[in-house]
Order: sequence, then C-alpha cells, then structure tokens
Amino acid sequence: MPPRIGSSSSLPKKLLNCLDTTLPSSVPSSVPLRRPVTAALTASQQCLFSTSAPREATKPQRLFREWLKTSGKKFQHHDGNGPLYIGRLTDEGEENRTMPFPSNPAYVSEPVLSDAARETIWECVMVNKMPLKAVSAQFSVDIRRIAAVLRMKEIEKRMEAANMQMAIPYANTVEKMLPRVNLTKNERPFEPINDIHVHSYTMQQLFVPVSESREFTRSDAAKAFGGHILPPDSKMRIPELITLEKDIAKGVEPRVAERKFIAATAKHEAEFARRLKIESIKEEQNKIRVNSSRNVEFRFEKVNVDDVGRDGRARSGVGWRYGVPFNDRRRGAVKIPTSVE
Repeated sequence: MPPRIGSSSSLPKKLLNCLDTTLPSSVPSSVPLRRPVTAALTASQQCLFSTSAPREATKPQRLFREWLKTSGKKFQHHDGNGPLYIGRLTDEGEENRTMPFPSNPAYVSEPVLSDAARETIWECVMVNKMPLKAVSAQFSVDIRRIAAVLRMKEIEKRMEAANMQMAIPYANTVEKMLPRVNLTKNERPFEPINDIHVHSYTMQQLFVPVSESREFTRSDAAKAFGGHILPPDSKMRIPELITLEKDIAKGVEPRVAERKFIAATAKHEAEFARRLKIESIKEEQNKIRVNSSRNVEFRFEKVNVDDVGRDGRARSGVGWRYGVPFNDRRRGAVKIPTSVE
C-alpha cells in the first residue's frame, strides 16, 4: 500500500496549489494541447508520490564504497594476467592468486591448461605420433586429461575446417581470468600422474614372517593383505615408468632408457587398440540391424537373463550405463553408513 499522508503535513496544500491553476472555460481549437512542463517543478514537487525519506546507507555500504575508491579500485578492470581474486595477503604482503574466497582458505583454485599447452599436446600426439603415456610422462599431465584434450582439439579442428563460428574471444577472456599452465620447463609439474587407489584392506597392520634371504616385494605384500589386492605396479596408469627408473638406476644412459620407454608405451598402445578393435567387431556381430520404412534403424542385441544377477543390479546386466545398479534414487533406503569397518 502507498504511504499515508498525515493531517499535519503541508504537502497536500502544496499539491492542491499546484493543481489549482486558472484554466479558461473553453480552449480554442487552433491552440494545440501541450503536456505540462515538469522542468519548472521543484524537487519536492516532483517526488510528491512518496513522503518517506530516502533510506540512509548502512555502515558496511559506506565502507564498501570507500574501499572501491581506494584499494578496491584495481578490481574493477582485469589486467589479463591470471586471476584477480580479493583473497588474503601472504606473509610477504603479496596477493594470494590461488584463493578466490577470503573466508575459505581451504579452497584453492587449480590451474588449467592454456591454449598453447593444449596445442602442444595435440601436435605431440597427432603430428609427432608419440604415445599417450609418453606425452603424459613428459608434461606430467594425467593420461585421461591428455585424451580429453585430444578429443576437444579434434572437434575444434573439425569446426575450423568447416568454417563454423566459434566463441574464441569468450574462451580467451575466460582463460585470462584463470591460473593457467603453459607446460614449460621452468614450471612445476602440472598434476600427479601415478596416483593409485588405497584399498581399505591395506590400511590394517599385519605381521608376516619372512626369511632373511627372501626378497619381499610389493607383490608379496599385496598377497599378504588378500588374494584380490593388486600390487601398486599393476594399478599404476604408466607402469613403464618403473622400468625406466630401474634402467637408469642400473647405469643405462637416460637417452637409451627413454627410447626403450617410448617403444614399450607404443607397443602397449598398439596392443590396446587392437583389442578394442576386436571387441568392437565382436559387438557389432552380435547386433541385429533392421531398417524400417521411416528411415529408422532398430538395433537388437542378444541378452542373457542370468546376466543381471540375483537382484537385477549386476554390472554385466542391462542398464549399467544408466545407473540402474545403484540405489541412489531408491526411496526409503538407508544411504548413510551404519557401521565402521
């Protein structure tokens, strides 16, 4: 509701004075009607629709405006040199460019690969024909990220060849606001590439009697914890790096060891591609394709009923890719741990 005007206020009288103007009883037709001129009205007469006083700024608002005029003035325009976070100051008085939220120092902004770094990765794999594992070990980038960069670059090259419009200015602007890595020699490693999952069975303490003459390896330690536990050498994404370090420790020249490492990774990649091709051919042979009159192709695949398991949620059953084996959306199910193992 609009604010009510009290009886003691003098504004209604001013309003009546403004409206009580002497107008002729008849207006000649030759004189066009004009809208009243509001420029001659005072400020109080222009704001007669409200009688409430303007709300005064609070202390935080005043401090914020003063901060924008002093030390916060540099945050109005980005310089294009990495992130420009408010953040906290370090012990040396410099701004922390990895902490976007001042009240949450535990959250750190991770760097991203620059466009030049992604182009370098694409050239190493597609032009120089280097194995993915070798590129991952050379630039210290996870092999899954290497594969993602290659897929995105292939799409970008395809769009460039088709003369399709791309949001390059937008991508460059966003990239300038983030911490980025160019994969140069003077930079620190981008990310760990050989992180392995620590099984809960290996967190317990065991006492295994071993003779002094026996060499107890990581494989023996995995067997001691359980027959289903794999050694770290088998869980690493690039196990060829272990052989590389062993060869260098035995006195092999680094160049020779690197060539051997590249040859081993290339052989493993070729074998993996051959197995994928065989599996895809076998999968296509098990499918029955039927073309309808509406230019629609139906694909039928033979399925065994026993593949879904006892409760119908086995990994080899139908619906695994759509999240059927998980009970995340099941109503009434207890989804929190009820015991500590």
